[in-house]
Amino acid sequence: MEEVNGDKAVRRSDFPPGFMFGIATSAYQCEGAAKEGGKGPSIWDSFSRTPGKILDGSNGDVAVDQYHRYKEDVKLMKDMGVDTYRFSISWPRIFPKGKGEINEEGVTYYNNLINELLQNGIQASVTLFHWDTPQSLEDEYGGFLSPYIVTDFTAYAEACFRLFGDRVKQWITFNEPFMYCNLGYDLGVLAPGLYGFQSPAADEMYTAGHYMLLAHAAAVEAYRSKYKLEQKGSIGLTLVCNWIYPYSTSQEDQDAAQRAVDFMLGWFIDPVTSGDYPFTMRDRLGDRLLKFTEQQSQQLKGSFDFLGMNYYTSQYAINCLDPTNVNSVWNRDCGANLVSERSGVPIGLKASFWLYVYAPGLRDLLIYVKQRYNNPTIFITENGVNDFPVENSNPSLDEALNDTWRINYCSEHLRYILQAIREGSDVRGFFAWSLMDNFEWGFGYTSRFGFIYIDYKDGLKRYPKASAHWYKKFLLE
Repeated sequence: MEEVNGDKAVRRSDFPPGFMFGIATSAYQCEGAAKEGGKGPSIWDSFSRTPGKILDGSNGDVAVDQYHRYKEDVKLMKDMGVDTYRFSISWPRIFPKGKGEINEEGVTYYNNLINELLQNGIQASVTLFHWDTPQSLEDEYGGFLSPYIVTDFTAYAEACFRLFGDRVKQWITFNEPFMYCNLGYDLGVLAPGLYGFQSPAADEMYTAGHYMLLAHAAAVEAYRSKYKLEQKGSIGLTLVCNWIYPYSTSQEDQDAAQRAVDFMLGWFIDPVTSGDYPFTMRDRLGDRLLKFTEQQSQQLKGSFDFLGMNYYTSQYAINCLDPTNVNSVWNRDCGANLVSERSGVPIGLKASFWLYVYAPGLRDLLIYVKQRYNNPTIFITENGVNDFPVENSNPSLDEALNDTWRINYCSEHLRYILQAIREGSDVRGFFAWSLMDNFEWGFGYTSRFGFIYIDYKDGLKRYPKASAHWYKKFLLE
């Protein structure tokens, strides 16, 4: 680990030739124009208006207005020197009702954005689904709780391939299905806001995950059979995993850590690599976990050209086979309590109540995936940190722009990515999260992850932070 812990700063030239460096956002967090351009409502338009769901009572109606300011934002990216921009398409902006007639105004917007990127030497990496299910499909049949979503998502995906695939060469079907299912159907803190313990079966999150996987596999099959040969792009799935360490050296805690990884990462990576859920999940959930047919299993197996991997933090797992006083079906089912401190010592620098900075965990996650899943091609599709220190919740503009902690966070994580590459992990790219401060889901506008500061009180003016200048310098070296 000398390369990682040494004093020499990591440089772009240390990475393999062709390694891609980018930056990322998502539609609901940035676009705004929620009721403009023919867009239909999504479950986030509804959820954000539910009293008490968003910390500051805000919503994404305007967000940071990228819908109207995309040219300005592309210029900021060009000035930063990134190779590629990962953004998501809003499903209800293309199909206002989730299916049926295409909204041409939405198509025009994404065509304009993609063309503006390409004209400025920036590639487009497109995520088809970043949590904003069309509200009409949620109303009609429960969204991802129904098998009908597979057909409708595939039709939406195919429309995007037809409309944009001549210029988009990297497609991601779903972003973080684990978070969508766990936080949306178990804890209820994200849309659609279902609380697992209020359900007789408490299995909605597993049902939603099942149909997300089938929708992913169907979309990949459609791309490969109809578009890939001519368009010459690639398609994958973005997963997320906190790296999980045993709380102690006991076998019980070691088993708990493995179960937690299986229930967080394995839940979605095992089906696309082996065609079924991890044995751990099958064993503990039994008939509560839906089964794949043989045809579905074969369709899932190998249904990616690359995997996106999002990483923010690491945790410890404590064995808890019969948990009491837990409010999470997921924790109860996997039999592990996850904590960020051990014997009063935090795993890393505390950035927020959930994010402790621990860069070695990214290397350990990558090596685990390499060894367990036959070394798939990986892009780090999100990696970033919110503004802190946490005790300063109202910084001045000058203080907010001097985000040295973000520079340290990214540079350290890049060190450990490089270490994993040197150990044989097939990592091909890195997307920092995020381009600019934006609507941070349940936290509203109270949490800032951006390299670009957004002045919410003065017309959404954009100000590059120190991290943006650092990234530019790093990319030019």
